[in-house]
Amino acid sequence: MDGRVTITDLAARVQLSVSPCHRRVRDLERAGVIRGYRAIIDPAAVGLGFEALVFVTMHQEDRDTVAEFERAVAAVPHVLQAQRLFGDPDYLLRVLAADLGAYQQLYDQQLAALPGVQRLTSTLVMKHVVGHRPLPA
Repeated sequence: MDGRVTITDLAARVQLSVSPCHRRVRDLERAGVIRGYRAIIDPAAVGLGFEALVFVTMHQEDRDTVAEFERAVAAVPHVLQAQRLFGDPDYLLRVLAADLGAYQQLYDQQLAALPGVQRLTSTLVMKHVVGHRPLPA
């Protein structure tokens, strides 16, 4: 769905009058169903054309280490997504950088220094096939 659509246009699309449509959108926002609106930026257009998926295996998974790792990884701006996984590896990170050199520096100085990390394995993204898809109905 287009996050920039006006309430009037949205109401017409879902066949409601403007007031009930606006009320429903506001209720969905308050309930946390709609978590926000954002622009989708082309990373290459802003100098971040290098993307890696980084698999993280932890050497310790106690509560304090996991919490410390998650706080630290959330503070790294080049990590766009971080997901905790069941099984091995323990985490999947989506990381953007300007180029291979910038990624190597990020890897050496920040990612390898994250608390509790035993091993990092990187896979480079060749091409996006599906992305920014709306949730299925």
